[in-house]
Formats: sequence, structure tokens, C-alpha cells
Amino acid sequence: MNIFTKLFWTEGVGSFLIAIGIALTIRWAFMEAYVIPSSSMLPTLLIHDHIFVNKFVYGLRIPFTEKWMVNFSDPKRGDVIVFKFPENMDMFYIKRVVGVGGDKVYYENGNLYINDELVKNEVPLHHKSDFAWLRDSDFQRDGQGALSFFDHYEEKIGDQSFSILLRKGKKGSYFGPITVPTGHYFVMGDNRDNSNDSRFWRTTNFVPRDNLVGRAMFVWLSCEDTLPVVKFLCNPLEIRWKRFFHTVHE
Repeated sequence: MNIFTKLFWTEGVGSFLIAIGIALTIRWAFMEAYVIPSSSMLPTLLIHDHIFVNKFVYGLRIPFTEKWMVNFSDPKRGDVIVFKFPENMDMFYIKRVVGVGGDKVYYENGNLYINDELVKNEVPLHHKSDFAWLRDSDFQRDGQGALSFFDHYEEKIGDQSFSILLRKGKKGSYFGPITVPTGHYFVMGDNRDNSNDSRFWRTTNFVPRDNLVGRAMFVWLSCEDTLPVVKFLCNPLEIRWKRFFHTVHE
């Protein structure tokens, strides 16, 4: 290796290309960052939470395709997943899996049934602190009123326990029963009365496995608001410091 070649790979354009290649490989195969844009996953995830998503946990894709090269595992009930919206593949959604292939799902007035068994809404024990993060402004942005309009409960599906919100006194909310096809998932937002999820989609009620991006890991940055001019950047005066490294799953 002559001196020019050595400098190219260690101090010049070559080292830059290596860095770009490593970054792209990490983004393609291992993890990717996303920002929470709406209140549909309150109180688990707040608007302007920046999260990392594990793209490796479910498998590896063939580059630049939706097809899987190898499958490592499948989403479980209770997993919070990022996926391509089945009705618009250019959009990314984040929801919680409540039904997997073969499950019968039914929802009535805030009560979720999986395979004819009620998923109980309990008084929060492990997730009391989730509610403390909420502010009236989290609900006003989406025209939901105020924090006082909602009740905080804890659900447990499989080995996952998590927080949900239900609007006080809301009746007349029904869906199903419906059976989840093999290789598909039924998903819902934790803010049950303000989530565009499997209950409401027009062309399908399920997320195909090929649409999966990955499993939500943790919050690495969070803020109350963004910069007025650059909407995708956190306002440094509005940082939620205590949410750093807040895990999405137990």
C-alpha cells in the first residue's frame, strides 16, 4: 500500500466513505431513530419523544426491498412496533400489538377481549409515573380537551404490562369480533379513544409482517416543543431531561 492509498483510507475521502457505509448499515440492519408526532400512544410515548427502534429483533431484510432475508422472531402481544401504514406505505406508524395470527379480537366500550377473555383494566401499579408526564397541552393539540377528561389504567397482555388512557364516560365504541390472519398483527394505540389503528382502517384491519420496521426501544431525546422555524428540531429550552433513556417496554 503506497502512501497515497494509505492516506486516502485513513485521512481522506476513503475514511468518510467508510463512516457513511457503517452508518447506513446500522440504519438498514440494526436501529433507526423516529419521532413521535401525535398523542395516539399516550401515556407511554409523548409527542416529540425521539426513540430508537430495534430493526434487528425480527429479522434482516433484503436491502432496498420489503422482503425478509432471515426471520429471527415475531412480534408478541404487547410489543410496541413501528411499521409502514398498510394504506400508505410512505407513512410510518407506531402502535401496540394486541393480536397475533389466529387471535380473535373484540373491543367494546373500553374493554378489550382476546380469544374471548377480557383484558382487565387495572388501577396502575407499575406504571403510575406514566400519568405524571401528561399535560393539558398534550390533548389540546389534537382537540381532545384536557387531561381531566381521561382515566389512566394498566393492562397486561402476555408478559407485558403497560398504561392506557380511556376517555371518561365514552360509550358506543365497538369493534369485531375479528380473527387475525397468520402473518399479520392487530394493533392499537395506548390512547384508546384517539388512535387511528386497526379498528378504523378502510382497506385492512391488520399489519402484514412485511410492513414491520422494528420494535421500539427507548427515548433518547424528548422535548415539550420544537423550534418555531425548524419544526423537526427540539427547542433546547423545552427539553424533557428526565425522559432520556426512558424504556418503552419493561
